[in-house]
Amino acid sequence: MIAAAPRVETLDWSAIERALFGDGYAHVAAILEPAACRALRDLYQGHDDLFRSRVVMERHAFGRGEYRYFAEPLIEPVAGLRREFYRALVPVANRWNAALGRAQRYPPTLEEFGSLCAAHGQRRPTPLLLKYGVGDENRLHRDLYGELTFPLQLTLFLSEPGRDYTGGEFALVENLPRAQSRVEVIAPRLGDLVVFPNDERPIQRAGGAGFARSHLRHGVSRVRSGERYALGIIFHDAP
Repeated sequence: MIAAAPRVETLDWSAIERALFGDGYAHVAAILEPAACRALRDLYQGHDDLFRSRVVMERHAFGRGEYRYFAEPLIEPVAGLRREFYRALVPVANRWNAALGRAQRYPPTLEEFGSLCAAHGQRRPTPLLLKYGVGDENRLHRDLYGELTFPLQLTLFLSEPGRDYTGGEFALVENLPRAQSRVEVIAPRLGDLVVFPNDERPIQRAGGAGFARSHLRHGVSRVRSGERYALGIIFHDAP
């Protein structure tokens, strides 16, 4: 039995939204207890029934390392985290679309959004466990999958930097309009969470005259020693 995460609604969502609009990501400390992180890491080996596929990154020129997609029904707390964070992030996602001049709005529950994904032929769940060893890295990418996407996703960090591994920083690269790219390098600790865009976000124009659009990719720098595990939660399903 994996210990549940703290109640999502108790987080400071005003601060999280300010960080997402201002910085392009939000870093939240200690979402998962160490015991829950350890239990999730331990699922990677010997629990084939929980997963639908395994991807070796080097085979696809994604970098080095590997990850496994969870199968339906998603186990707890993965299912609960996905459901509750979707509900909390929907208002942010809808305000982002409004700022970008998009008509699309997302339904209030993950179940309703899942039905929309299925109507677009996207029926495979996308939460995944990632494992990196010495020399592994994840090249810059976007997790878009099918036609229908949700603009925000999560990574929960299941290993402690400096103790379980070195290197392996989480990186965001933002292509800004008419400017050079911006890089954020983040080293979250065990149990921390990062919320970030999987493609685009609105940026306030100088003087407050509306919003511009930037494009982001994310990745992981090379692991120098040890092993690094993470849980990725993507809200749209895959074809």
